[in-house]
Amino acid sequence: MTSSLLVIDDDPSLGEFLEVALEPEGFEVSAFTDPRKALLELEHVDVVLIDLKLGLEDGTRVCQQILREQPGLPVIVMTAFGSLDAAVASIRAGAYDFLSKPFEVEALLIALHRAMRMRGLREEVNLLRQELTQVEGFEELVGESAPMRKLRGLLERIAHADAAVLIRGATGCGKELVARAIHRRGPRADQPFVAVNCAAIAESLLESELFGHTRGAFTGADTARQGLLQRASGGSLLLDEIGDMPLALQAKLLRVLEEKTVRPLGSDKEVPIDVRILAATHCDLEEAVRDGSFREDLLYRINVLQVPVPPLRERGTDVLLLAQRFVDVFATRNGKQVSGISRAVEEKLLDYDWPGNVRELRNCIERAVVMTRHEKLVVEDLPRKIQRFRSSEGLINAPDDPAELVALDQVERHYILRVLETVGWNKAHAARILGINRKTLYRKLEQFMGDSRRLPVMKPSGRLPAAGDPPASGRLPVARDPSQKR
Repeated sequence: MTSSLLVIDDDPSLGEFLEVALEPEGFEVSAFTDPRKALLELEHVDVVLIDLKLGLEDGTRVCQQILREQPGLPVIVMTAFGSLDAAVASIRAGAYDFLSKPFEVEALLIALHRAMRMRGLREEVNLLRQELTQVEGFEELVGESAPMRKLRGLLERIAHADAAVLIRGATGCGKELVARAIHRRGPRADQPFVAVNCAAIAESLLESELFGHTRGAFTGADTARQGLLQRASGGSLLLDEIGDMPLALQAKLLRVLEEKTVRPLGSDKEVPIDVRILAATHCDLEEAVRDGSFREDLLYRINVLQVPVPPLRERGTDVLLLAQRFVDVFATRNGKQVSGISRAVEEKLLDYDWPGNVRELRNCIERAVVMTRHEKLVVEDLPRKIQRFRSSEGLINAPDDPAELVALDQVERHYILRVLETVGWNKAHAARILGINRKTLYRKLEQFMGDSRRLPVMKPSGRLPAAGDPPASGRLPVARDPSQKR
């Protein structure tokens, strides 16, 4: 197989000599004395041989330009002024190898073959990386439902951008998994991915975690510590549950994102950073802006691209695909001979509304695999609340079998949500129908859904939304005052 060599040297006789000497060795040589013309041919060559002394041109500068335009292209530099300084300068410029003039053809051939092997290895690594990304990237988002196909299509379009992304969805639906998939498919895939849960760390500690601190910055700071923003520099930082970040810290984070520098606690020096921000939330940040608990300017910064993650209950039979995946994982991990789930379990999993989403399903299957005595999971292996769960259609007409009766709070939850859907989520109207005040209704919604500001949408099928579900549209609606005109 013929390999193409581009020679850049102000002595035309060298190019002519190499054309004759290297053709029998499988190299097609193109020689140029003008670097500007040579640069036009970079896309069609496998390796470059360039002189560091090109008359008025600086060979080191040309070498840098070549590597900017074709980062994976191996460049071998040569010069009659062989010295350690010239070798160091060329390697720093990104050259693969260095030859001193005059050189033997055998020495050049060794350098060329090594350069070609290196390029082949790089291409193989890139191919393997792409294959690994396909296995561990979007395909890790298990599911063949329409919402999941739509999600993967959206991620395919935005992953290669370098803009900030806001990932919205209910607790437990896989927002961090989505963030990792975006990072692995993005331009920073070979750089760090760092995640921090803004709701899980106390305010006093979160600032130090994000920005870092110097020794003695506060009591207990015995050593200096690099913050997560610095650790993620070059890569991506996931700010999970960013809606729970304290206001004072939001202002400091906004400054970091605008200035692209971070100042560790106790330091007077700014440290430059280069981070892609991936933020995730289960809250309605627009409503949080209106009630003053979230900064509008920070929302604009993190909400350049938006990814809504569907709740598990909207994903149809995906729950069975996920359940089988978890069975395989936990059976192997625990040394159990469990191969799948029974038909009765499938029906229970499909009926249940999964308020805790994929996280709840994972925990459910892990427990069932550990506890089961069967080759396939049976209904008795499931938690009692899933065994006894009944869809909303069967709640009003109580069954004759006492074992199928459900708890009062489940009936209350479904009825309140049904009333709210019927009145178009007008809370004042719903409260009047239910015979309770709005404050009580808000409190019950907080119990049902984790945050009363997040209002679900009834699916066309008539199924009621689960706790914490985001709307199917991906937008989080806000309750309107009945006095306002539509």
